Amino acid sequence: MKPKIAISVGDINGVGIEIALKSHKKISQICNPIYFINSKLLSRAAKLLNIYIPDDFKIYECGDDFEIKPGKVSKKSGKFSFISFESALNFTAKGRADALVTLPINKESWKKAKIPYKGHTDALSDYFDRDAIMMLGCDELYVALFSDHIGLKDVSKKIKFKSIKKFLLNFYYSSKFEKVGVLGFNPHASDNGTIGGKEEIEIKMAIEAVNATLGKPIFTGPLVPDAAFTPNSLKSINRLVAMYHDIGLAPLKALYFDSSINVSLNLPIIRTSVDHGTAFDIAYQSKASVKSYIESIKYCVNSVKIQA
Repeated sequence: MKPKIAISVGDINGVGIEIALKSHKKISQICNPIYFINSKLLSRAAKLLNIYIPDDFKIYECGDDFEIKPGKVSKKSGKFSFISFESALNFTAKGRADALVTLPINKESWKKAKIPYKGHTDALSDYFDRDAIMMLGCDELYVALFSDHIGLKDVSKKIKFKSIKKFLLNFYYSSKFEKVGVLGFNPHASDNGTIGGKEEIEIKMAIEAVNATLGKPIFTGPLVPDAAFTPNSLKSINRLVAMYHDIGLAPLKALYFDSSINVSLNLPIIRTSVDHGTAFDIAYQSKASVKSYIESIKYCVNSVKIQA
Protein backbone atom coordinates (compact mmCIF):
# COMPACT_ATOMS: atom_id res chain seq x y z
CA MET A 1 0.00 0.00 0.00
CA LYS A 2 1.32 3.42 -0.97
CA PRO A 3 1.08 6.01 1.82
CA LYS A 4 -1.66 8.63 1.60
CA ILE A 5 -0.31 12.20 1.61
CA ALA A 6 -2.50 15.25 2.27
CA ILE A 7 -1.28 18.24 0.26
CA SER A 8 -2.28 21.84 0.93
CA VAL A 9 -1.79 23.80 -2.29
CA GLY A 10 -0.58 27.05 -0.74
CA ASP A 11 -1.22 30.53 -2.11
CA ILE A 12 -3.11 30.09 -5.37
CA ASN A 13 -1.50 33.26 -6.77
CA GLY A 14 1.93 31.64 -6.44
CA VAL A 15 3.71 28.61 -7.86
CA GLY A 16 2.24 25.92 -5.59
CA ILE A 17 -0.50 24.63 -7.86
CA GLU A 18 1.88 24.59 -10.86
CA ILE A 19 4.30 22.45 -8.85
CA ALA A 20 1.52 20.09 -7.77
CA LEU A 21 0.17 19.60 -11.28
CA LYS A 22 3.58 19.15 -12.92
CA SER A 23 4.73 16.65 -10.28
CA HIS A 24 1.56 14.59 -9.95
CA LYS A 25 2.52 11.76 -12.29
CA LYS A 26 5.91 11.26 -10.65
CA ILE A 27 4.81 11.40 -7.01
CA SER A 28 1.80 9.16 -7.70
CA GLN A 29 4.26 6.34 -8.29
CA ILE A 30 5.27 6.40 -4.61
CA CYS A 31 2.21 7.80 -2.79
CA ASN A 32 -1.49 8.51 -3.04
CA PRO A 33 -1.76 12.33 -2.99
CA ILE A 34 -4.92 14.21 -1.99
CA TYR A 35 -4.97 17.89 -2.92
CA PHE A 36 -6.92 20.33 -0.79
CA ILE A 37 -8.57 22.70 -3.27
CA ASN A 38 -11.99 23.11 -4.86
CA SER A 39 -12.70 21.98 -8.42
CA LYS A 40 -13.56 25.45 -9.74
CA LEU A 41 -10.35 27.04 -8.48
CA LEU A 42 -8.35 24.08 -9.78
CA SER A 43 -9.88 24.50 -13.24
CA ARG A 44 -9.06 28.22 -13.21
CA ALA A 45 -5.44 27.52 -12.31
CA ALA A 46 -5.01 24.74 -14.85
CA LYS A 47 -6.45 26.96 -17.59
CA LEU A 48 -4.07 29.81 -16.74
CA LEU A 49 -1.15 27.37 -16.74
CA ASN A 50 -2.36 25.56 -19.85
CA ILE A 51 -1.84 22.29 -17.98
CA TYR A 52 -4.14 19.27 -18.26
CA ILE A 53 -5.63 18.09 -14.95
CA PRO A 54 -4.78 14.37 -14.63
CA ASP A 55 -7.76 12.03 -14.37
CA ASP A 56 -6.47 10.63 -11.07
CA PHE A 57 -5.86 14.07 -9.52
CA LYS A 58 -7.88 13.47 -6.37
CA ILE A 59 -9.08 16.56 -4.56
CA TYR A 60 -10.73 17.31 -1.24
CA GLU A 61 -13.19 20.13 -1.86
CA CYS A 62 -12.46 23.15 0.32
CA GLY A 63 -12.58 26.93 0.12
CA ASP A 64 -14.42 29.21 -2.30
CA ASP A 65 -13.90 30.04 -5.96
CA PHE A 66 -12.43 33.46 -6.80
CA GLU A 67 -10.37 35.17 -9.48
CA ILE A 68 -6.72 34.14 -9.50
CA LYS A 69 -4.30 37.07 -9.72
CA PRO A 70 -0.86 35.64 -10.52
CA GLY A 71 1.95 37.11 -8.44
CA LYS A 72 -0.31 39.33 -6.32
CA VAL A 73 -0.67 39.61 -2.56
CA SER A 74 -4.35 39.02 -1.87
CA LYS A 75 -6.68 38.73 1.10
CA LYS A 76 -8.74 36.10 -0.73
CA SER A 77 -5.73 33.99 -1.69
CA GLY A 78 -4.38 34.29 1.85
CA LYS A 79 -7.67 33.09 3.32
CA PHE A 80 -7.89 30.23 0.85
CA SER A 81 -4.33 29.06 1.50
CA PHE A 82 -5.10 28.87 5.22
CA ILE A 83 -8.33 26.95 4.59
CA SER A 84 -6.42 24.50 2.38
CA PHE A 85 -3.76 24.07 5.07
CA GLU A 86 -6.23 23.77 7.95
CA SER A 87 -8.36 21.23 6.05
CA ALA A 88 -5.31 19.12 5.16
CA LEU A 89 -4.03 19.36 8.74
CA ASN A 90 -7.34 18.23 10.23
CA PHE A 91 -7.49 15.39 7.72
CA THR A 92 -3.99 14.22 8.70
CA ALA A 93 -4.43 14.71 12.45
CA LYS A 94 -7.51 12.48 12.35
CA GLY A 95 -5.44 9.69 10.81
CA ARG A 96 -7.05 9.89 7.37
CA ALA A 97 -3.65 10.60 5.79
CA ASP A 98 -0.20 9.30 6.71
CA ALA A 99 1.56 12.64 6.33
CA LEU A 100 1.07 16.28 5.43
CA VAL A 101 2.94 18.25 2.75
CA THR A 102 2.37 22.00 2.49
CA LEU A 103 3.05 24.13 -0.55
CA PRO A 104 4.14 27.75 0.10
CA ILE A 105 1.91 30.44 1.57
CA ASN A 106 2.50 34.19 1.52
CA LYS A 107 2.84 35.71 4.98
CA GLU A 108 1.60 39.13 3.87
CA SER A 109 -1.50 37.54 2.34
CA TRP A 110 -2.17 35.74 5.64
CA LYS A 111 -1.83 39.06 7.43
CA LYS A 112 -4.32 40.70 5.04
CA ALA A 113 -6.74 37.84 5.67
CA LYS A 114 -6.27 38.34 9.44
CA ILE A 115 -4.85 34.85 9.89
CA PRO A 116 -3.37 34.94 13.44
CA TYR A 117 -0.12 33.17 12.47
CA LYS A 118 3.07 34.16 10.67
CA GLY A 119 3.39 30.80 8.97
CA HIS A 120 2.83 27.06 9.07
CA THR A 121 5.18 26.35 11.98
CA ASP A 122 3.54 28.55 14.60
CA ALA A 123 0.09 27.41 13.39
CA LEU A 124 1.18 23.79 13.91
CA SER A 125 2.55 24.63 17.36
CA ASP A 126 -0.78 26.14 18.35
CA TYR A 127 -2.85 23.32 16.84
CA PHE A 128 -1.00 20.57 18.69
CA ASP A 129 0.00 22.64 21.74
CA ARG A 130 3.59 21.59 21.09
CA ASP A 131 6.77 23.52 20.31
CA ALA A 132 7.16 22.65 16.63
CA ILE A 133 10.76 22.77 15.46
CA MET A 134 11.58 24.10 12.00
CA MET A 135 14.38 22.15 10.35
CA LEU A 136 15.49 22.66 6.77
CA GLY A 137 17.98 20.80 4.63
CA CYS A 138 18.80 17.51 2.99
CA ASP A 139 20.98 14.47 3.73
CA GLU A 140 24.13 16.53 3.14
CA LEU A 141 23.16 19.23 5.68
CA TYR A 142 20.26 19.84 8.07
CA VAL A 143 19.81 23.07 10.02
CA ALA A 144 17.29 23.45 12.84
CA LEU A 145 16.20 26.90 13.99
CA PHE A 146 16.05 27.74 17.69
CA SER A 147 14.14 30.89 16.72
CA ASP A 148 12.43 31.11 13.36
CA HIS A 149 10.12 33.94 12.34
CA ILE A 150 10.83 36.59 14.95
CA GLY A 151 12.58 39.94 14.60
CA LEU A 152 16.35 39.87 15.05
CA LYS A 153 16.13 42.42 17.87
CA ASP A 154 14.12 39.87 19.90
CA VAL A 155 16.42 36.88 19.42
CA SER A 156 18.97 37.76 22.10
CA LYS A 157 16.25 37.98 24.75
CA LYS A 158 15.08 34.49 23.79
CA ILE A 159 18.51 32.84 24.20
CA LYS A 160 18.21 31.54 27.76
CA PHE A 161 19.48 28.36 29.38
CA LYS A 162 16.09 26.75 30.08
CA SER A 163 14.67 27.51 26.64
CA ILE A 164 17.74 26.20 24.83
CA LYS A 165 17.88 23.09 26.99
CA LYS A 166 14.23 22.29 26.26
CA PHE A 167 14.75 22.92 22.55
CA LEU A 168 17.84 20.70 22.30
CA LEU A 169 16.16 17.83 24.15
CA ASN A 170 13.07 18.06 21.92
CA PHE A 171 15.30 18.23 18.86
CA TYR A 172 17.25 15.14 19.85
CA TYR A 173 14.20 13.04 20.70
CA SER A 174 12.44 13.96 17.45
CA SER A 175 15.44 13.80 15.10
CA LYS A 176 17.55 11.05 16.71
CA PHE A 177 20.68 12.73 15.33
CA GLU A 178 23.74 11.53 17.22
CA LYS A 179 26.10 14.42 16.45
CA VAL A 180 24.86 18.01 16.35
CA GLY A 181 26.72 21.33 16.30
CA VAL A 182 25.13 24.33 18.00
CA LEU A 183 26.06 27.66 16.44
CA GLY A 184 26.93 30.70 18.52
CA PHE A 185 24.99 33.94 18.34
CA ASN A 186 27.68 36.62 18.18
CA PRO A 187 30.44 36.97 15.55
CA HIS A 188 33.19 34.40 16.19
CA ALA A 189 30.88 32.87 18.85
CA SER A 190 31.95 35.90 20.95
CA ASP A 191 35.69 35.05 20.98
CA ASN A 192 35.43 34.06 24.64
CA GLY A 193 33.42 37.13 25.58
CA THR A 194 35.36 39.65 23.50
CA ILE A 195 32.32 40.33 21.26
CA GLY A 196 29.24 40.17 23.47
CA GLY A 197 29.21 36.72 24.99
CA LYS A 198 26.29 36.42 27.41
CA GLU A 199 24.35 34.41 24.83
CA GLU A 200 27.24 31.99 24.36
CA ILE A 201 27.34 31.40 28.13
CA GLU A 202 23.66 30.38 28.06
CA ILE A 203 24.23 28.17 25.01
CA LYS A 204 27.25 26.43 26.54
CA MET A 205 25.46 25.76 29.83
CA ALA A 206 22.48 24.29 27.98
CA ILE A 207 24.70 22.03 25.85
CA GLU A 208 26.48 20.70 28.93
CA ALA A 209 23.20 20.09 30.76
CA VAL A 210 21.58 18.30 27.81
CA ASN A 211 24.58 16.07 27.20
CA ALA A 212 24.60 15.17 30.91
CA THR A 213 20.87 14.34 30.75
CA LEU A 214 21.35 12.17 27.67
CA GLY A 215 24.48 10.56 29.06
CA LYS A 216 26.41 11.10 25.83
CA PRO A 217 28.01 14.04 23.99
CA ILE A 218 25.36 14.62 21.31
CA PHE A 219 25.71 18.40 21.13
CA THR A 220 28.86 20.43 20.69
CA GLY A 221 29.43 24.19 20.67
CA PRO A 222 28.87 27.02 20.61
CA LEU A 223 30.49 26.87 17.18
CA VAL A 224 31.70 29.86 15.17
CA PRO A 225 28.82 30.29 12.69
CA ASP A 226 30.76 31.41 9.62
CA ALA A 227 33.29 28.58 10.01
CA ALA A 228 30.72 25.85 10.62
CA PHE A 229 29.56 25.85 6.99
CA THR A 230 32.97 25.39 5.38
CA PRO A 231 33.46 22.10 3.49
CA ASN A 232 35.92 20.71 6.05
CA SER A 233 33.65 21.55 8.98
CA LEU A 234 30.62 19.96 7.32
CA LYS A 235 32.59 16.75 6.81
CA SER A 236 32.78 16.55 10.60
CA ILE A 237 29.34 17.90 11.61
CA ASN A 238 26.50 18.37 9.11
CA ARG A 239 23.61 18.58 11.57
CA LEU A 240 23.42 22.08 13.03
CA VAL A 241 21.26 24.24 15.29
CA ALA A 242 21.15 27.97 14.50
CA MET A 243 20.05 30.59 17.00
CA TYR A 244 18.23 32.60 14.36
CA HIS A 245 16.78 32.29 10.89
CA ASP A 246 19.27 33.81 8.47
CA ILE A 247 22.49 32.62 10.10
CA GLY A 248 21.34 29.06 9.44
CA LEU A 249 19.34 29.32 6.24
CA ALA A 250 21.45 31.72 4.15
CA PRO A 251 24.39 29.28 3.85
CA LEU A 252 22.09 26.26 3.62
CA LYS A 253 20.23 27.67 0.64
CA ALA A 254 23.44 28.84 -1.00
CA LEU A 255 24.71 25.27 -0.84
CA TYR A 256 21.61 23.08 -1.27
CA PHE A 257 18.65 25.21 -2.37
CA ASP A 258 17.26 22.80 -4.96
CA SER A 259 17.44 19.68 -2.81
CA SER A 260 16.47 21.12 0.57
CA ILE A 261 13.10 20.71 2.24
CA ASN A 262 11.37 22.03 5.35
CA VAL A 263 10.58 19.47 8.07
CA SER A 264 8.49 20.08 11.19
CA LEU A 265 9.81 18.14 14.19
CA ASN A 266 8.41 17.54 17.68
CA LEU A 267 4.88 16.95 16.37
CA PRO A 268 2.58 13.90 16.43
CA ILE A 269 2.31 13.95 12.61
CA ILE A 270 4.80 13.89 9.74
CA ARG A 271 4.86 17.26 8.00
CA THR A 272 7.18 18.59 5.31
CA SER A 273 7.20 21.50 2.91
CA VAL A 274 9.30 23.00 0.15
CA ASP A 275 12.18 25.21 1.28
CA HIS A 276 11.10 28.17 -0.87
CA GLY A 277 8.28 30.71 -1.00
CA THR A 278 5.46 31.50 -3.38
CA ALA A 279 7.83 32.87 -6.06
CA PHE A 280 5.31 35.48 -7.20
CA ASP A 281 7.82 36.77 -9.75
CA ILE A 282 7.49 33.58 -11.82
CA ALA A 283 3.92 32.56 -10.95
CA TYR A 284 1.97 31.01 -13.86
CA GLN A 285 4.97 31.22 -16.18
CA SER A 286 5.76 27.47 -16.14
CA LYS A 287 9.17 28.18 -14.63
CA ALA A 288 8.76 26.73 -11.13
CA SER A 289 11.16 24.01 -10.01
CA VAL A 290 9.59 20.86 -8.58
CA LYS A 291 12.77 19.46 -6.97
CA SER A 292 12.17 20.56 -3.38
CA TYR A 293 8.55 19.42 -3.53
CA ILE A 294 9.45 15.96 -4.79
CA GLU A 295 12.10 15.65 -2.06
CA SER A 296 9.45 16.66 0.49
CA ILE A 297 7.19 13.87 -0.71
CA LYS A 298 10.03 11.34 -0.63
CA TYR A 299 10.91 12.31 2.95
CA CYS A 300 7.31 11.68 4.01
CA VAL A 301 7.13 8.34 2.23
CA ASN A 302 10.38 7.17 3.83
CA SER A 303 9.26 8.39 7.27
CA VAL A 304 5.98 6.49 6.96
CA LYS A 305 7.89 3.32 6.04
CA ILE A 306 10.17 3.73 9.07
CA GLN A 307 7.18 4.11 11.39
CA ALA A 308 5.33 1.14 9.88
